[in-house]
Amino acid sequence: MADSLSALRLLMASHAPPLDALVVPSEDYHQSEYVSARDERRAFVSGFTGSAGLALITQREALLWTDGRYFLQAIQQLSDQWKLMRIGEDPPVDLWMAENLPADAAVGVDPWCVSVDTAQKWIHAFAKKQQKLVQTTTNLVDEVWKNRPPPEINPVIIHPLEFTGCSVEDKLKTLRAKLSQEKAHGLIVTGLDEVAWLYNIRGSDVSYCPVVHAFAIVTLNSAFFYVDKRKVSDEVRLYLEKNGIEVRDYSAVIVDVSSLTSNQQNLSSFVKGPEVSATVGELSSIDITGSNGTKVESQSPGLVWVDPAQCCYALYSKLNSDKVLLQQSPLALAKALKNSVELDGLKNAHIRDGAAVVQYLVWLDKQLQETYGASGYFLEGDGARKPKPSDSKKLTEVTVSDKLEAFRASKEHFRGLSFPTISSVGSNAAIIHYGPQAETCAELDPESIYLFDSGAQYLDGTTDITRTVHFGLPSAHEKACYTAVLKGHIALGNARFPNGTNGHALDILARVPLWKDGLDYRHGTGHGIGSFLNVHEGPHLISFRPQARNVPLQASMTVTDEPGYYEDGAFGIRLENVLIVKDADTKFNFGNKGYLSFEHITWAPYQKKLIHTSLLTAEELDWVNTYHSKCRDILAPYLDESEKTWLEKATEPITA
Repeated sequence: MADSLSALRLLMASHAPPLDALVVPSEDYHQSEYVSARDERRAFVSGFTGSAGLALITQREALLWTDGRYFLQAIQQLSDQWKLMRIGEDPPVDLWMAENLPADAAVGVDPWCVSVDTAQKWIHAFAKKQQKLVQTTTNLVDEVWKNRPPPEINPVIIHPLEFTGCSVEDKLKTLRAKLSQEKAHGLIVTGLDEVAWLYNIRGSDVSYCPVVHAFAIVTLNSAFFYVDKRKVSDEVRLYLEKNGIEVRDYSAVIVDVSSLTSNQQNLSSFVKGPEVSATVGELSSIDITGSNGTKVESQSPGLVWVDPAQCCYALYSKLNSDKVLLQQSPLALAKALKNSVELDGLKNAHIRDGAAVVQYLVWLDKQLQETYGASGYFLEGDGARKPKPSDSKKLTEVTVSDKLEAFRASKEHFRGLSFPTISSVGSNAAIIHYGPQAETCAELDPESIYLFDSGAQYLDGTTDITRTVHFGLPSAHEKACYTAVLKGHIALGNARFPNGTNGHALDILARVPLWKDGLDYRHGTGHGIGSFLNVHEGPHLISFRPQARNVPLQASMTVTDEPGYYEDGAFGIRLENVLIVKDADTKFNFGNKGYLSFEHITWAPYQKKLIHTSLLTAEELDWVNTYHSKCRDILAPYLDESEKTWLEKATEPITA
């Protein structure tokens, strides 16, 4: 890390103009949350591997901004050359740069790795001291990253109608109607999950996310797919052509975007010329001309729709800003509103996934009793502790999570995990997005809390579930904290609210039981989830963060319900189910707004011995018992007799 910082500072000094600071974002060219190995630039320079963060390098300082999910992880991973900046507590990066960098400072960034929104916010902050944002023509991190992983050539696959529930033809028809409504002639699609959803294709270019590195442009009469053509088989090419989609080289997007506001009547009239073969890092220097050396003439005043939160600044900079509609992509909400086929698929996927989680708990319970003499999942006691097991028999955070993956892999339609499993014991569970590594992970301890947050990708749906368990004797404090988290989890899941309510308004429901005891957590409470797509899906969310106000919850959306509590150096607790937003059957309908409620589709028991039953109301107790009864009925067909017996015991009614 020290060598890379020194090398970057030399490049910054020799850059034209010299750079006073260099921003290294987490995102790739598509503003993705999760990126491929070769796009993990921020992790390379800083050593911090969390999914969210931003690095800022000056000639004398190196700073890393991240959110509350990663404070503990960043403290552990950052060297003494780096300073941790806590989002929500320390000044945001734009204000820090504006106040701490000199007047006329030049701040460099790869314009492919920063969104329009972010770049414009920085430019506004810089204006007071005449500082400037400099778009580097190459990514400076790539120049010092000697062993950067090569690009992978993974095939594009067709996601069939039996899982998507809506044809590409119908999706394009709906999109074009929206374009006409907004007086826009075309849409630049940059989000990988939006490209995949719109064209009903999937891939494996990003670990855990079934997406393809690709752009799309859709106009009123044309559709284009920008991708490394080596990934496209003849079958896929014919499928795309049948749906009126032309395949173009990934790097050709810069040429076509540059021409988009100057020839909006017919994108297919773009001069193809020789195939553009430049890498994306070199695209900003391409001369935007036709094969005869002349620019395409303007033919229409229509707007080009760009999502400022997802489109990179490099593409936006090639457009005539007077002809751009900066607005959230129409695909974001369309993708979030699941159709009946997608909803059925998600429900079925979560049933199979729930069975895998129960099978894992049965196995883990047995292993901890046999190997460590633990009292087990059901009994509260110290157990009959056994001698420390040999290396071949000991259970670690990684070996047990591998077993959980194996249970999932046995299920129909399994295509991999939906994110790296958070398998955390004791103090590691207090690291909200802890990622265990085989070389350094902890051994399981029957006397410590164990938290596992995990999920899978199935052809018919994406899953995400968290459970917290204890295989020994939990303390009274741990039980009280667990129960407070459970009460918040129940309160949010049971909410009824009028149409138009956003996730910011609902977030408090999950926190009130914790607040009563002076407790809280530093992450949001719920995110959308994809249909065999990204495990984190917007545009809605349930959170204290201001962006949760932007989009109201609507029927047929999915959202997680995942409050928690984390005691640094001791333990962590989180409970998570996936919910579907549905119409509520209320006695009245004030204002004729219509009311909404939630339906749980995640099925796995809550550990009864961690519940302080005297802290639950009669209504909460009844909810837990009803949920457990449904778990038994729904999961039984997927379990063998011994697993059924275990589940029956785990879900026996709780009495006050």
